[in-house]
Amino acid sequence: MFAYYLKLVPFPLSEFAFMYDANRVASLAPEPPEVEVVIEIPRGSFLKRGSTGRVDFISPFPCPFNYGSVPKFLGLEGDLLDAVVLGPRMPLGTRIRVKAWGAVTLADRGMVDDKLICSDRSPSQRERQNVLRFFRFYARCKGLLNLWRRRPGRNACDGWCDVSYALSRSRPRHDSWNESPVEF
Repeated sequence: MFAYYLKLVPFPLSEFAFMYDANRVASLAPEPPEVEVVIEIPRGSFLKRGSTGRVDFISPFPCPFNYGSVPKFLGLEGDLLDAVVLGPRMPLGTRIRVKAWGAVTLADRGMVDDKLICSDRSPSQRERQNVLRFFRFYARCKGLLNLWRRRPGRNACDGWCDVSYALSRSRPRHDSWNESPVEF
C-alpha cells in the first residue's frame, strides 16, 4: 500500500527528506535583529547602575552577565530597553552591536520590564536556563528591596518571550528623553 502512495509523490523521496530536515529548516529561520547595547554593569560587578549611570544599589551577588541598555529604544516602564550580553566580561561603557535572540519579561513593581538576551551566537539551552534562573532569583531579591523601600507592586519573572514581541512593545527613544520617569 505504501509503495502505491510513493508513486503519487511528484518528486524523489530524497527531496522530501530534505524538506523536513530540522537542521536545514533551522538554517532558513530569519536572522535575529542586531541592536546596539551600552554596558552599564560589567559581568562580575556588584554595582547596579541605571541608564543614567547613577548607582541604584550594591548587590550582595555579582552580576553573572554583562548588563546594559539599548539606547535607541524605551521599554514599557519608560526607561531605556534593557539588554543582557552573554560572553566574557566587557568594560563599563562598552558599545557593542550584537544579535538579540530572545527576551525575558520581568514585572518590577507591577511595571513590565523586558530584557533582550544578546550574544554573537544563539544561546545554548543551558545558557537560557541560567538566564531564566538568574532573573527569577533577581525578581525575588528586587521584591524584597522594593518592600524595604516601601514601593508596592508585583515583582516576578514572567519567562521568555520572542525578541520581535519585546521590540514591538518598546518605542523609539527621542532626543528629548533624558532619564527614566520612574525612580529605580
